[in-house]
Amino acid sequence: MGNKNKTISFRVSEEKFETLREIAEERDISLSAVFRDYVDLLVAHDGKVEVVPEHELNQGSGSDEKSFPPKVEVPKSFIREHERLELEADHLREQLEEYKRYATELHERVDQKDEDEVIQLEDLDGEEEEEKPYRIGDFDDI
Repeated sequence: MGNKNKTISFRVSEEKFETLREIAEERDISLSAVFRDYVDLLVAHDGKVEVVPEHELNQGSGSDEKSFPPKVEVPKSFIREHERLELEADHLREQLEEYKRYATELHERVDQKDEDEVIQLEDLDGEEEEEKPYRIGDFDDI
């Protein structure tokens, strides 16, 4: 399945719509691009997006204010497990490449052998004298 785009509808007041249109004109982009940027930002930050006016964004941020975008502390055990899995994946890729090289080498060996060395079963059937069929329980031939 491909990546299909979906349509999202927004209802905003006329005043906010005009503000959004001004923002789009200011940035020289379409109004739908403003919404796409907002939705992309919302998804990227797991729904934790705060829309603030630009002049408030540049004001000094105190140490007791939460930083934006939010930062997440990851436990060292998670990082170690991730690194271990990466090493294991690398090892498995190396083993796969080694197997592919070995299989290719075996195919090349089979292809290089003369056809005289290969005996076809059909060829063996016609070369020998025809034998009488065996019958179980027929003691006349003894």
